[in-house]
Amino acid sequence: MKTYQVDENGYYGEFGGAYIPEILHQCVMDLQKAYLEVLNSESFKMEYAQLLRDYVGRPSPLYYAKRLSEKYGCRMYLKREDLDHTGAHKINNTVGQILLARRMGKTRIIAETGAGQHGVATATVCALMNMECIVYMGKTDVERQHINVQKMKMLGATVIPVISGNMTLKDATNEAIRDWCCHPVDTFYIIGSTVGPHPYPDMVARLQSVISKEIREQLLEKEGRDYPDTLIACVGGGSNAAGTIYHYIDDERVRLILAEAGGKGIDSGMSAATIQLGRKGIIHGARTLVMQNEDGQIEEPYSVSAGLDYPGIGPVHANLVAAKRATVLAVDDDEALEAAFELTRLEGIIPALESAHALGTLPKIKFCPDELVVLTVSGRGDKDMDAYITYFNQKYK
Repeated sequence: MKTYQVDENGYYGEFGGAYIPEILHQCVMDLQKAYLEVLNSESFKMEYAQLLRDYVGRPSPLYYAKRLSEKYGCRMYLKREDLDHTGAHKINNTVGQILLARRMGKTRIIAETGAGQHGVATATVCALMNMECIVYMGKTDVERQHINVQKMKMLGATVIPVISGNMTLKDATNEAIRDWCCHPVDTFYIIGSTVGPHPYPDMVARLQSVISKEIREQLLEKEGRDYPDTLIACVGGGSNAAGTIYHYIDDERVRLILAEAGGKGIDSGMSAATIQLGRKGIIHGARTLVMQNEDGQIEEPYSVSAGLDYPGIGPVHANLVAAKRATVLAVDDDEALEAAFELTRLEGIIPALESAHALGTLPKIKFCPDELVVLTVSGRGDKDMDAYITYFNQKYK
C-alpha cells in the first residue's frame, strides 16, 4: 500500500534525511536507534498517557462551531489545542521528548522558539522534571513575544536572545544547533516542529499524532464516523499540521488543506510562504523546500506570526505537496488578522496568530453543505494581544 509516512531511511519521498556535522553524527545515530524502541515501550506509553491526561489536560475538546458552520456552509468542528496546558499543542511534543531524554540519560535540555509557545512548553516540562533548560529565541521575537519570554524565565529557563540574521526562528535554530555541537554528550535538543534531521520530523509527528487519534474517536462519538471530509491546519515547520493529519495521511477520502504565511503577499518580498516560493535544498539537517536565492543563500522570511516565520517546511509536508496529496493556501497578514477577529466574534474564541492563518483559508475554499470539516486551533491568542490591539485600533476605531 502506498504511504506518505517516513521510510526506514528517514525520507518522505525525496525529502528528509539527516544532513549533519560530523560532531553530531553519534548523537543523531543514538537518537535514531532509541526513539522507536522508547516510544513503543509500555513504560513510556503509560507515563506519557498519564501526563497527557492529568498534566496537559487531554483529550482536548472537538467543538462544533455552529455560527462558523452557518457562515461557510459546512459542518465545522474546531480541535481545541488552545485549551492544552501552556496554551498550545507544543506541550504534547515536549512532554514526550523530555521522557525520551531522561531515558537516554541526558541532563541538559536546549530548544529553539519563534512565537515562544515551544519555549514555554519546553521550560514547563524542564521545571516538571527538574532539568536545566536553555532556550534560543531571535531578538525580534523576544521583543514581540515578551510575555512568553517572562513565562520562560519564571519557569527557570535561561532565554538567550539571538542577534544574527533576521533575529527570528531560523536564527534561533542555527544557534541551538551550534550549542548542540558544543555539548553533544549531555545535551538533548528538543526540536519544536517537524523539521531537522531524521528522526525529528517523524518523532515530533508521532508525539503530536494524539491530535488525530482523538479526532477519530471524537468524530465517531459525535457524527457516527471516524473521518472528516476535510482537515485544515496552519503550517510553519508543521507540527500541529502533522499531528492533525497523522492518522489520515494515507486515507484519500480526506482532503488535506495547509495554510502557510503569505506575509505582506507572495510577491512582496516579505513572505514566509515556503511551499509556494521555496526550492529544493537543505536547511537545519533535512532536505526539503527552502526559500533561497540563486546562490542557495537562505532568504529571510517574514510573517506577522512569529511561529510561522520560517524559511523551510517539514519534509513530510514538502512531500505531500510534491505528491499532490495536500493543498497549500497562502494567507497574508491582513487575512489572518481578519480571520482571528471573525472567530472571536462568531464563537468567542481568541486564537493564536498561527491558528488564524488556518482560519484565513475558509473564504478561499468551496464547501458542500453536508461536508464534515475539522480545523485545528493550534494555540490561544494571549501572546498575540499586542498585534490584535494594534489591528483593532486601526480597523475598528
